[in-house]
Amino acid sequence: MATQPDTAAYILELLEGTGETRVRAMFGEYALYLDDKVLGFICDDTLFLKDTSGARALIDSPETGPAYPGSKPYLIGAALLDDPEHLRAVARAIWQDLPMPKPKKPRKRR
Repeated sequence: MATQPDTAAYILELLEGTGETRVRAMFGEYALYLDDKVLGFICDDTLFLKDTSGARALIDSPETGPAYPGSKPYLIGAALLDDPEHLRAVARAIWQDLPMPKPKKPRKRR
């Protein structure tokens, strides 16, 4: 079941003020970005966040599960959707725990 665009828009709305947030459509689901770092995914209308020590420090007894069949476990962010301020704090903590993305190599011209 693919994620509805309204779900992705709602999660982006909740994250307003955190930084530059965006989603990128991937195979009917979405990757969630904060300032060019992937924080997690939105799959089957569910928010899945990367499992980092900073996020775990802010979430009591986090629920985990795979974002898609065969994926590693992610933090399920359903409870965070009811508290946007907490969601933004967790998003910032994950962002701080993640390394900067490697620069992309330019494509060779043919």
